[in-house]
Parts: sequence; C-alpha cells; structure tokens
Amino acid sequence: MSTRIVVVGGGTAGARLAQRLPVTLLGEEPHTPYNRVLLADVLAGRYAPEVIALPGTREPARLGVRAVRIDRAARTVECADGSLVGYDRLVLATGSNPVLPPLRGLRGPGGAEPPEGVHAFRTLDDCLALRDRVRPGVRAVVVGGGLLGVSAARALAALGAEVVLTQQGERLMERQLDATASHLLREHVESLGVEVHTECRVSGLRQRDGEVTAVELADGFVLDARVVVLACGVRPRVALAREAGLAVATGIVVDDELRTSDPYIHAIGDCAEHGGRVYGLAGPALDQADALTAVLLAETAAPAPRGPSSRGAERPSATGVGAGATPAETVPATGVGAGATPAETVPANGVGVDAAPTETVPATGVGAGAAPTETVPATGYTGTRALTRLTLGGARPLDLAAFGDTTALPGDHVVQLTDATRRAHRKVVVRGDRLVGGVLLGDLAAVGTLARAWEGDEALPDEAPLLHLLTHDGGSS
Repeated sequence: MSTRIVVVGGGTAGARLAQRLPVTLLGEEPHTPYNRVLLADVLAGRYAPEVIALPGTREPARLGVRAVRIDRAARTVECADGSLVGYDRLVLATGSNPVLPPLRGLRGPGGAEPPEGVHAFRTLDDCLALRDRVRPGVRAVVVGGGLLGVSAARALAALGAEVVLTQQGERLMERQLDATASHLLREHVESLGVEVHTECRVSGLRQRDGEVTAVELADGFVLDARVVVLACGVRPRVALAREAGLAVATGIVVDDELRTSDPYIHAIGDCAEHGGRVYGLAGPALDQADALTAVLLAETAAPAPRGPSSRGAERPSATGVGAGATPAETVPATGVGAGATPAETVPANGVGVDAAPTETVPATGVGAGAAPTETVPATGYTGTRALTRLTLGGARPLDLAAFGDTTALPGDHVVQLTDATRRAHRKVVVRGDRLVGGVLLGDLAAVGTLARAWEGDEALPDEAPLLHLLTHDGGSS
C-alpha cells in the first residue's frame, strides 16, 4: 500500500512538495497556491491574481481547509470542518504569521479586529483588500522600512496614493544594506513620491466609526491616514506543532532530513528551524521541499525499513511514495548561476519585528523561460545561502542586491565603488581569502559572478586585485 503523505500548508514549500509527490495538500487559503514573491506587483496592478498561480499539484489540493489538531498516536489531522485526514507521513508547511506591533488602538475590547483600512501585507487576500480600498489621492501610511515595507510603499504609490513610509531604525533596509546603499535607496523611494521618516516610532492608531483615520507617532506627531499597512516582519507559525508536543524553539526543530522530534512528521519552509536557524525565505523553502522529496524517494527505494532515529523512535518504511518516480528527480535550480532565469523579489518572511530579508527565486507563472534543472541528491538538507534582490520602478528603475555579511569585522578587506550621480554603489567584504558579503545597487552586472563565488565559498585567486571583484565580470577575466 502506498504511503499516505499529508502536507499542511499551501505556500511555497507545501506547494513545491505537492508538485513533486502525490500528496494530500491541506491549504487554509481558498486560493490556488500562488507566488508570494509577486504580491507587490499584484497590488500595483502589474499582474492579475491568476497570473501568480504556482504550477499545479500532482493531486487535487483541498483548499480553504484549516488544520486544527494533530493526533500523533492515531496519525490523523483534524480539520476545522470536523473531518479527519489520516497520514503515514505528515509534513508541516504552515508558514508564518505577520507581526502586529503593540499599537494603541490596533485592537478593540476583547481582542477585536483592527479598524477598517488597517492591513498586514502577507496574503493575496491582504493584497486584494488593499486594492479595493486604495484610490488616487488616498493617504496611506506604511509601518516598517524593511524590504517588504519598501515594496508595499512603491506599489501603493503606483496606485496614486499619497504614501508615508515610517521606519523605526536609522535607515531603510538596514538588515541588508550599508549606509551608502540605504541612502541611495531612500532617494529613489522619495523620487517615487513617497514621504520617508526614519528613526520614527509609531505608537498608536486613531479611528472613527470603526475606520482608521490617523497614525500617532511617539513624538506626538499625527499622520492622517485612510490606509495603514503593517510591514513589521513575521514569526513562524508553530501553534499546531507545539500543541501536538513537537520540539519547538523559534520554529519547529528539524534535522537534516527535515524530520521533527516525531519520526513520522517533517517540517519545511517558514515554520521550520534547521541548525538553529529559521530562514523565512522562499529560496530555502524550495530547497527544503526538494531535499525532503529526495529523502522520501530514497526511503521508497530502500530495501528495508529504517532503523531507530537519533531520537530513539522507530522510523516507518516509506513504501509507495511517488510511485513511478525515480529516486533522483529534476527540479528548477534555485541558486544564482550562469543562465539563471529572470528573478523576482520575495516578500519579507523573516523573524522579528522589523521587516525581514528577502531573496530571489526563479519567476513562476509570469512568462519567464523555463528554469535550468539540476538533480536533487538524496543527502538531506544542509542549509541555504540566500540572496536579497529587489527592483523598484519609476522613471529610472532601481535594482539592488545584497548577500552574506555586509558589515566588516576588524581585519576584513572592504572594496567599494560609489557613483552618487548615477545612484550606483558596489561593495564587497573579503575575510581572509573568502568573499563573505556584498551590496550592489544600481548596477547588478557583477552580481551573478559574485554570488557564485560567495555560494561556493571558494578561495579567491591570489593574483586578482580585489578591485576586480567589482568589475562587470566579477573578476573572472
């Protein structure tokens, strides 16, 4: 009998696994799984919602179904509609929840819903609700100046809103960019008509008849607003796992086989914590889904059941997983390499109150060419190096990319070139003989070569001057 695999969550990770293997996918949102990378473009009107749909799953997904309880002894998932779904293997891809800051007036008595006009920017429903409310000239305040907040502000400005972007920190995208790049980014955002306030803490909301009317700042200043977007980061969604008694730290703790403390349950994507790290990014989510696919396929081909796990529990034998599939399937490459497909920006999915980092992944469902493929080895998951990338429109579109550690330590070599008149800035950090991080803004010609050198963690050639790292070929000539 085939192994029954149930996946809870229809986001990037869950949908990817359901494209690779015949599984029962339980998706809480009513929409077909979609590419969250492109939500800002849907908000701006660049894409229709149906355009960002992900490729179809191998088996029909159950959409609009919320899992509420796991019975590990019976190996069943209970859903909000009262139905029970049995499993031999369960995969938690529950994603993350937006952080709602403790603002006065955000919640009414008894934890009532926020006032009309106040939205997170996490789901397609959030995006559609914002589009319905925003009209040319409407006053909109975005709380959070990380990449998600910058993306939301840009999209709202494209709809004709009068946008104010507030950031509690000293500069925009301070987690990814150095001071010079952040300054150039601010200039570009302001050129789009967005009013930017840094070192600015929002303390409360005002409302009238259940609708937001203003945003209060800690210094007493009041910003009129009919729309408020909370882009304050996200946290892993772990309640289902915690209530089931699984090991949870910041995220659901998993090993290199993406296995939780229960050998019959795996976790991938934003909710998973691997090696003490929660990525909260689309690229690692795809990598984890592909690694788990390989693990399950390899176990299918195994001649005998697995022995006891490192946690002392018996692992099941996986018989019939992905019938007809070979142990090594081909999947789109998620790294940045030669011939990489056009990339889009992933919305903020990090952990914490500030807007979190993003990265690039191959565009799906928007007319991009077919992605390069590579074979997935059945070696488990060992981690992902993620690249942040964003393109902001306007009369002079601005591209930026950041990777690795962009803050130099004592003894590091820093090489940078800046042309403020062209809004171009390139900087790399070299530690010993390794490239450990970089920021590029305005001119990304060298990003492919630099990213490959960083991802490969290879020694830089002794004979090449460090300045060559910032040439268009990344020092390859």
